[in-house]
Amino acid sequence: MTATITEWQHRDILTNGIRMHYVTQGEGSLIVLLHGFPEFWYSWRHQIPFLAQLGYKVVAPDLRGYNDTDKPRRGYEIATLLRDIEGLIKGLGYERAIVVGHDWGGVLMWQFGLRYPHMVERLIGLNAPPPWTFARELRTWKQLRKSWYVYAFQLPILPELALSREGAEPIAKMLYASAVQKSAFPEDVLERYKEAMSKPGALTAAINYYRSIWRRSSIGAVSGNKGRIDKPTLLIWGEQDVALDIAMTYGLEEWVPNIEVRRIPDSGHWVQQEKPDLVNEWIADFLKRV
Repeated sequence: MTATITEWQHRDILTNGIRMHYVTQGEGSLIVLLHGFPEFWYSWRHQIPFLAQLGYKVVAPDLRGYNDTDKPRRGYEIATLLRDIEGLIKGLGYERAIVVGHDWGGVLMWQFGLRYPHMVERLIGLNAPPPWTFARELRTWKQLRKSWYVYAFQLPILPELALSREGAEPIAKMLYASAVQKSAFPEDVLERYKEAMSKPGALTAAINYYRSIWRRSSIGAVSGNKGRIDKPTLLIWGEQDVALDIAMTYGLEEWVPNIEVRRIPDSGHWVQQEKPDLVNEWIADFLKRV
């Protein structure tokens, strides 16, 4: 039977002291899909039914502070966010999962693989900055220019005021403008993102991810871990990313010897939404072969 979006379910779970909302579909081994900024579970709408049809239990949470998950004032440092994921996996009755991450979810995917290797079967990143090459490229003017918004987000209050105008219209404009495949973001999709980021506390929580790493010198917690990941890993990268340089995908074998890197020339940062069929095909191929 072909899985459809009508079969996914909205649920909540208590993890690490917060109530986390997630969407789930299917049964089998666990796949956890971690979204980025400024998104929520909905960014995986093309992958949830597809992976469920392959025979997996697919879980796409709203990360701490986003959409319908709790929005505490604190707890946006890497270690706490990883405990959220640990609690999610264990709370669902699993000991291990295939962890998939995009953007900030990819940061957490890499760090989860480093710090919780016993809970990882495989890793899949989508325009997700690996900590080792992120640290390397952040020393270049090219990546520093791309990362201008990280520094802007350190200001108090002003980022929230700027992005919340007209019902979070700047969020919608940013998503559309930075996409190469504009058809991925029709008006009804952009409205979903505006609605999610307009929920009380959501925008501040999302920006606090960036503020927390700054305060803790990480680029600090994000890039300082020099460990090694031995799990099978797939990295998919839209080459026309306005925020993350493609150089981050080079020279990873030293730290991730069992990695496969696949690049998409005609996609931007939002790769699983811009090129969903190709991304799904490559994920399925990786899961079947490994």
